[in-house]
Amino acid sequence: MNQVDIPRKPNTFLELIINVVIPSLILMKLSGPEFLGSVNALVIALLFPTVYGLYELVKFKSFNFISLLGFLSTLLTGGIGLYELDVEWLAIKEAAIPSAIGLVVFLSGFSQKPIIAKMLLNPVIFNLNLIYDSLARLNNTDAFKAKINRANHFLTMTFVFSAVMNYWVAKWIVTSPTGTVEFNQQLGEMTMLSYPIIAIPSMVMLIAILFYVVKTMKQLTGLKLEKLFNNEE
Repeated sequence: MNQVDIPRKPNTFLELIINVVIPSLILMKLSGPEFLGSVNALVIALLFPTVYGLYELVKFKSFNFISLLGFLSTLLTGGIGLYELDVEWLAIKEAAIPSAIGLVVFLSGFSQKPIIAKMLLNPVIFNLNLIYDSLARLNNTDAFKAKINRANHFLTMTFVFSAVMNYWVAKWIVTSPTGTVEFNQQLGEMTMLSYPIIAIPSMVMLIAILFYVVKTMKQLTGLKLEKLFNNEE
């Protein structure tokens, strides 16, 4: 039997601390002239997600299209602040990143394997050989592909939601001119609030999509729930 490489399990708590909490606190609490100043605070705050992303790339080779967009997002935020561009560009940037990802997800639906399939149809989690054999035996392979495409459309909609909410939150919170202490403080507030307002609802949507895929597998294969999952040690 071919050995399957088990993907590295991300440390969500550590990622949250480095990418959200620490940068937000630096921007909100240390941007004043008596501390780091607005420019230094912005640079140091952005260094945390940047260095962490590069560390992930070097150590785990976990560099992909979404990682690239995240890295570019950090650089663009720094550029908008350091070059003191109009604050409207921040809202546009916040919406552009999830929009780009959503477009890639949507276009992948026209390929042989949509992104949702690459994400969820994992041989470490699911007994794919049994699932595909059962689908073929019941002549449900095409129906399953259609359901996966529908799930891919649902995934696209989560990024549409994220783009709209990112733009709205940025316009709502960040109103001060770039290059000011107030801009840094509001940027920190936006980063902190984006988790409960945007990230958590998006995660709930992803969980709902997972349930939809599992329910579809169960219906179209005729297998019991426990048979769908790969229980091999």
